[in-house]
Amino acid sequence: MLAKTQIHDHAAGSPARDLAVAQIRATIVDVPTVRQHKLSQTSVTAQSYVIVQVRLENGVEGIGEAATLGGPRWSEESVEGIKATIDAYLAPALIGQRADHFVTAGLVLDAAAKRNNAAKAAIETALFDAVGKTLGLPAAALLGGAVRSSLPVLWTLASGDPDQEIAEAHAKLDARLHRTFKIKIGAQAPEADLARLTRLAAALADRATLIVDANQAWDETTARRFLPRLRDLKIALVEQPLPAWNIAGMGRLRTRDDSPPLLADECVFTAHDMLAVAQGAAADAVSLKLVKHGGLIGLRKVAAVAEAAGIGLYGGCLLESSIGAAAHLQAFAGLRDLAWGCEHFGPQILTDDLVTEPLRFHDFEVHLPAGPGLGVTLDPDKLRHYARS
Repeated sequence: MLAKTQIHDHAAGSPARDLAVAQIRATIVDVPTVRQHKLSQTSVTAQSYVIVQVRLENGVEGIGEAATLGGPRWSEESVEGIKATIDAYLAPALIGQRADHFVTAGLVLDAAAKRNNAAKAAIETALFDAVGKTLGLPAAALLGGAVRSSLPVLWTLASGDPDQEIAEAHAKLDARLHRTFKIKIGAQAPEADLARLTRLAAALADRATLIVDANQAWDETTARRFLPRLRDLKIALVEQPLPAWNIAGMGRLRTRDDSPPLLADECVFTAHDMLAVAQGAAADAVSLKLVKHGGLIGLRKVAAVAEAAGIGLYGGCLLESSIGAAAHLQAFAGLRDLAWGCEHFGPQILTDDLVTEPLRFHDFEVHLPAGPGLGVTLDPDKLRHYARS
């Protein structure tokens, strides 16, 4: 069994090597959620992360995070696999490399392991955090600068109980936290999901915008039958109704006059995937996630392809803590247009957070944290408390 943490060291070098990677530590943590979060393929009552700490030769430490949902059910990566890959392959390859040479670091990581995008994203995030702290600059500045300091943020309704979800949504609206809600469907039969959606739409029609996420649960025939009914309910966006492989089917659905706009998620991991979706006219928007795209640079590459194709941008999440959410916000802050906002409510669904000062949610927006790097500071006591033994 792997130990909770494993450290890879590199001897201190000359002043010219101050930005070299000296040490990488990967720790699995499990943080309970305030309620059940139910997807089509799994249900979550605690969220698991791999927290990556990268120390440079100058003594500065950067942090990053890799999130999964219920193990290797959403993608092939699990927190156990992420930590093992970092410890055995990625960390040894990166020791001694310049932290500020981000593209070179990415090439080194790609040579050490295929895919493993979440593991690589956590390491790259920690590099950006450490370099930003060293230079006194936010990570967004290292990506070209921020054009916004806050983003509209939605909340996901995913308990499966419409009475609880209606009450939860009204509480969020009253507190001016969220006015767009994403509803998870696919765990039940489509008729049951439609009945639940009908109740939610009626209860929230005058106060909120609704988005639906099927998490690949439908086949094309089912989607043809039920997408028009979602349009009748004024659903603003439908996320990944078909399996990720069926890009052609997404394109066929999108050409129908009775279909709501479609959001691509699991079918877009790389810039090449984004190009295939664009060529197939298979989406109106794309969900951007560090765990899919291998880091901040990869996320911006996918966004650039989408922008070139006229496809809208949406900030997706995997229930990240304030660490992972802050990393996403640093990447999103510099995008010219993020028409659909983001869903980085993750810190609010946790019973506790992992940083000393959590992200700020106010007036239906999540605010970019101030300060160098990611703008958040790891709480070592919380890390020890939630670390998996």
